[in-house]
Amino acid sequence: MSIKSISLLLLSLAFLSACLSNSNTTSSDNTLQVKPDSQRIRAHMNLLADDVLEGRETGSAGHEMASLYIQSAFEQYGLLPAGDNGSYLQRITFRQAFLDQSSPQLTFKSQDKEISLTYPKDFIAYANMSDEEAVLDAELVFAGYGIIAPELGHDDYADLDVAGKVVIVLHGKPVQFPSEEGAHFGSSKQKDRNAVAKGAIGMITISTPLAEKVRPYQNLLNFLHIPKMRFLDSDGKPVDAFPQIQNTAYLSQPAARQLFAGEQLDLDGIYSLLEQGKTPKGFALKPKVHLSTKSTFNTVTSPNVAAILPGSDPQLKQEYVLYSAHSDHIGFAKSVLQDKINNGAMDNASGTAVMLETARLFSQAAQKPKRSILFVAVTGEEKGLLGSQYFAQHPTVPIDSIVANVNLDMPILTYEFADVIAFGANHSDMQQSVSIAAQSVGIQLSPDPWPEQALFTRSDHYSFVQQGVPSVFLVPGLTSVDPSVDGNKKFSGFLHNHYHKPTDDMNQDFNWQAATKFTQVNYQIGTILANQDNRPKWNEGDFFGDLFGRVPK
Repeated sequence: MSIKSISLLLLSLAFLSACLSNSNTTSSDNTLQVKPDSQRIRAHMNLLADDVLEGRETGSAGHEMASLYIQSAFEQYGLLPAGDNGSYLQRITFRQAFLDQSSPQLTFKSQDKEISLTYPKDFIAYANMSDEEAVLDAELVFAGYGIIAPELGHDDYADLDVAGKVVIVLHGKPVQFPSEEGAHFGSSKQKDRNAVAKGAIGMITISTPLAEKVRPYQNLLNFLHIPKMRFLDSDGKPVDAFPQIQNTAYLSQPAARQLFAGEQLDLDGIYSLLEQGKTPKGFALKPKVHLSTKSTFNTVTSPNVAAILPGSDPQLKQEYVLYSAHSDHIGFAKSVLQDKINNGAMDNASGTAVMLETARLFSQAAQKPKRSILFVAVTGEEKGLLGSQYFAQHPTVPIDSIVANVNLDMPILTYEFADVIAFGANHSDMQQSVSIAAQSVGIQLSPDPWPEQALFTRSDHYSFVQQGVPSVFLVPGLTSVDPSVDGNKKFSGFLHNHYHKPTDDMNQDFNWQAATKFTQVNYQIGTILANQDNRPKWNEGDFFGDLFGRVPK
């Protein structure tokens, strides 16, 4: 172990000792009363967001030390290990794939034209997870959005032959699709699955006017050097890599305009149909495509950290309420600024700290909950929910025994809030449980203020939803106790000024009363879920419940 690692470990343990040394319990009539302690939450965050952890990148020494710190807290709270082989750690092996930035070549060639594009001015290529040298030569077929959604009466592949060909698909989903259902069907993973099922061997994505407004092509260039990452299966193969798709690319609008010029429907014609709320029908294009890339692979490991507070009921203790929070962040920034460390104080040292304090409250409560409580600090969230996906697919307790998931990701703790938002609560009867918990601490449960963003599908809880577990993603609401404070402005200000930037550090103006209140409502939600007679269930006819739900054994 290096001197730096030893120093880091000592610092971690020193912070943990400081967190645990000041007990915040009182005894009245032989009943233990436990309250959230803002000093403990702050101490956890001070360590997790310290420069010495170097941004907690998945697979880094800094994230390893963060994981050991979380393990130490679980141990000192008396929680049982729930990792692999009697430990607190669930070790995951990942493949990182780095694109050789000098390698991408993309050419479209037909009898009457040849278009050679320049990387990255005209197109973005991606590292290949399966082949270090990937060469694709094939015919082209436009396939609308590349979506197959029988539940919504939509099939972009109807009457198309794409076997052995490259599909060209529009970014995103039809505007008339429901937001959350559309986020599922319009995800890149679902589009890859559809293409593979139809026999395609490559995919090229083109932007839309809406995509350019939300995330312009120029902004995508900021992510060229970020490696792709997938966890490996027992055979050492990357999961969800779709090796049948030999290569992929994303075209700028000018490049797409060149490609579709002279075709039976040009880019302006496609965009015109989109403006009318219509999806263009697919068709074969004249040119063939040549797309080649080179990638290099690296193997890293990174742990989830898991612990259990056993329940008190002889039967219900075999069921689990799961708390999750991601402990990773994005490491170093590629910046000309002197400070290059993305500390991730709000994202997600805050959520992890609240989960640790929630674990302490449960461990020191006089009356233990009937069901067991499972706490998991997951890795790889910033790489595509990978740590939670791995745990959901390889749970250390039977997946059917996990009755609910409460996920904590980037709670904005800069003002005292008067309400909470639980993304996904409207899909199950957890909505009532969360509402009761909020009211117990004098606040309200508010509906999703941004349904168009489909946040229900965009954090670690969704990995458990896909395994049939009713779940919510809990954040402070936008209503402030102080009427002079605009919660929406505070939230948007963080996103604009600090999100995924080195300024997301402990110099922000945290409100520690907000931290304790958020912990209290979080604890109350778990208490209600763990003690109620019936396990949470999906609402009748809910899309996600019908798609992923399961009948408990």
